[in-house]
Amino acid sequence: MLITIIIILAVLSGLSFAYGAHRAKVWEDSKQRLSSRPGHYAWYAVIKFTVPSWLLLFAALLLKTTKIAVISPAVVLACSALLVIAGFIISSKKFSPLLNARVIVEKHIRYLLIAASLVSILTTVGIVFSILFEAIIFFKHVNVIDFLTGTSWNPDTAFLEGAGRESEHAAKPEFGSAPIFAGTFMITLISLSVSVPVGLFAAIFLSEYASNNFRKVFKPVLEILAGIPTVVYGFFAALTVSPLVVKVAGFFGLQADYTNALAPGLVMGIMIIPFISSLSDDVINAVPQSLREGGLALGTTKSETIKQIILPAAMPGIVSAILLAVSRAVGETMIVVMAAGLRPNLTWNPLEGMTTVTVQIVDALTGDQAFDSLATLSAFGLGLVLLIFTFIINLVSTYIVRRYRKIYE
Repeated sequence: MLITIIIILAVLSGLSFAYGAHRAKVWEDSKQRLSSRPGHYAWYAVIKFTVPSWLLLFAALLLKTTKIAVISPAVVLACSALLVIAGFIISSKKFSPLLNARVIVEKHIRYLLIAASLVSILTTVGIVFSILFEAIIFFKHVNVIDFLTGTSWNPDTAFLEGAGRESEHAAKPEFGSAPIFAGTFMITLISLSVSVPVGLFAAIFLSEYASNNFRKVFKPVLEILAGIPTVVYGFFAALTVSPLVVKVAGFFGLQADYTNALAPGLVMGIMIIPFISSLSDDVINAVPQSLREGGLALGTTKSETIKQIILPAAMPGIVSAILLAVSRAVGETMIVVMAAGLRPNLTWNPLEGMTTVTVQIVDALTGDQAFDSLATLSAFGLGLVLLIFTFIINLVSTYIVRRYRKIYE
């Protein structure tokens, strides 16, 4: 029934468009002076005749999805038909060459753009609250300080408490997240140590030294790295880089696990290079040519111009590119699962296995425990802390961007 209503409204919208276009063509053929383009009259007919019915259908679906109320499809269809008829009767009387349809159409387009902007904002707010409510339930049972400072993560026996079997001789669940966040920061730092210098140097070369023909070929090839699925990077890290890390470590007399943090960090850094190089290249190219010419006119060399003038001028965009890379590294899961393992391990040694926040979130939500068990709810606790961390990064980036923008604008 829903599909039927959508098809009917789509057909009516098409007929309304054709009606408006036909009326405008008749006026044009009779040499009447129109206040708007013919296309504006066609879209005016669509807006006045069928848009209220589309809004009614959307509201009915929203109420049903949120389980606030269920409106019968027959009622929706009947009300939609009445709205179309009412819109046709009322609005067709206003149809005339003097009608400024352009203003009305553009006003509704502005409403559409505002609604599109609100979708992303409301989605973000919904995500925050969905995590927050579940995290509050988790932190009612687990102390926040113990969660943030604890060094042992072992939630497997949490189901015993949920089943009222906590008196059984089993170890109590432990939710110390320090090893998980330490693993996240370790792998992120390793990946940034690879991606930031390589990506930035590649961007400088492409924008300042490479010829246009070379740049047209090399930049798309570099950006192909961003389109490779992360599971492929995971295979590369687990089957190629990790054994290589073990062999190199053994050559220097060190012992490395096959599931170590260094291999996924290096591969993740390679994966992130296109994010930094492509965005930084665009930002550096956007620096006004007059700044380059002014620096060279004052007697600076090309390298001095890049270091003293171009890079500081492009710094806000470069910082944004690096922070995008940080977000990408923090949120990566597949490479870490395949190459670093699932073991929470608080260590400074990147040759040992460790895990990250996103991996533990996936592990908690895909486990065999009930959704209301502490083991599952711990995913929301981790997600909330990760969300706050990301929010702080965005605040810092905003401060840096505004600071440099004040100087160079």
